Amino acid sequence: MLLGMLLLAASAGAAALEFRTVGPAAAVLYDAPSLQASKLFILSPNYPVEVIVTLDQWMKVRDASGALAWIESNKLGDKRSVLVRVDEADIRSQPDDAAPLVFKAERDVALELIAVDGAWLKIKHRDGLIGYIAAKDVWGI
Repeated sequence: MLLGMLLLAASAGAAALEFRTVGPAAAVLYDAPSLQASKLFILSPNYPVEVIVTLDQWMKVRDASGALAWIESNKLGDKRSVLVRVDEADIRSQPDDAAPLVFKAERDVALELIAVDGAWLKIKHRDGLIGYIAAKDVWGI
């Protein structure tokens, strides 16, 4: 039995992280998986979260600050986003530090994830600008 528990713990640690994004409408986060639970805060549309536990129509998620809370599963959309975690991130035209600058994104800006290109992410700003950001500069991947 002990061996089984150790194997289960090891496989859980090896599992890939699952990130989802709040859909097109803001979502309430709760302290328990129930609409009658205490409301903790509201996440804006396109905010990325890490899924920790799935329970029926609820997911326990972690936000970029590390806070844990429950969200209704149907409040999460299909698009993926990442959150800028540096004071100012350079968005380049190509996945290269020497590529021309397209724009700069400030801390806590959510960017739609289009593709992963090694250590770079192809992203889209809500204004329609597309470029590449270094993966080390974001949270949610």
